[in-house]
Amino acid sequence: MKIILVGTVPSSLINFRGPLIRDLVARGHEVYAFGIGLGSEHEEKIKALGANPVSYELSRSGSNPLSDFLATFKLARKIKSIQPDLVFAYFTKPVIFGGIAARLAGVKNVVGMIEGLGYSFTVQPTPMPLKAKVVKWIQIGLYKISIPLLKTVVFLNKDDPVDLLEKYKIRAKRVEVLGGIGVDLDEYPYTPAQIRPVTFIFVGRLLREKGIFEYLEAAKQVKKRHPNVKFVVLGKPDVNNPGSIKVDELDGLVQAEVIIYPGSVPSVQQWLKESSVLVLPSYREGVPRSTQEAMAVGRAVITTDVPGCRETVEDGVNGFLVAPWDSEALAKKMKWFIDNPDKIITMGDRSREMAEERFDVEQVNTKLLRLLGFNDLVKPN
Repeated sequence: MKIILVGTVPSSLINFRGPLIRDLVARGHEVYAFGIGLGSEHEEKIKALGANPVSYELSRSGSNPLSDFLATFKLARKIKSIQPDLVFAYFTKPVIFGGIAARLAGVKNVVGMIEGLGYSFTVQPTPMPLKAKVVKWIQIGLYKISIPLLKTVVFLNKDDPVDLLEKYKIRAKRVEVLGGIGVDLDEYPYTPAQIRPVTFIFVGRLLREKGIFEYLEAAKQVKKRHPNVKFVVLGKPDVNNPGSIKVDELDGLVQAEVIIYPGSVPSVQQWLKESSVLVLPSYREGVPRSTQEAMAVGRAVITTDVPGCRETVEDGVNGFLVAPWDSEALAKKMKWFIDNPDKIITMGDRSREMAEERFDVEQVNTKLLRLLGFNDLVKPN
């Protein structure tokens, strides 16, 4: 079979879809990996996976409908030239415009995976700006056009199809829930948690909706009573996003010795290995990759009781769930771990067990292949 994967940035194809691509190639299929603005370095990495790299144009965050639809017709021509048996698109814009492009190209077997509803569908502590409301309704309109064209739409958690399809009466032919996208457990091996000193770590985009400000406020509170405890921040500010933390704010917290901020790092695994507890106070997720990685390494998790995040934590078993926007509740759970360091180890051990049960990428991809309709296809050699 000829199979097209339509993603966004090259890194998502290589890092997140790499195991799936290798599996499909091992089964004897011809795979084409579509990424936005692929460079020669990315093309070589995709070729090393056994796939054919194809670069295409689509604005990841732009809101110019004319530009998006022009890109859709160009994408349709590229898809039609390959004449695939299956198109699998993931992330919001590839699902919307990639799905439409595939149907314009005459492909009937089109599957879309929505890995999270994003900012527009996330409940915020303050009223949503008018521009964001307009973007949300445009997005809903585009979903009403594109989702009925899909053979199957896949979500990562059980809340998203309710909050999107049922709430806005969007028709879908078939709906499936995958769970997390999975982690290579060999790439993220278990290591005993570091507890001297206790080290909390945040991994993610440094945006308001990811809970970065609640994490930093909790860190300030805890530092007053426990100055030796460490707080690590991994991620980049987004200067073009109004919800991003500013670089000078990070610099000020580093100078005040509240946080450790190394900037870009070559290995998230190494930082997780040297941590005690992952903290992700996000307002909403698909199923967060950072918590899956931390669980694989064997780390307890503090996260929020919101869609996606709650899929990764059993409260009091491998970590804690707190209400969103509540830095005091976050600080309280941090202090509990400081007072009970033995629980960091036992809860971390349970996290690893849960990662093996739920987030092993091999098991996840086996399920995904079934959802894509690969039940009767040749097994890899």
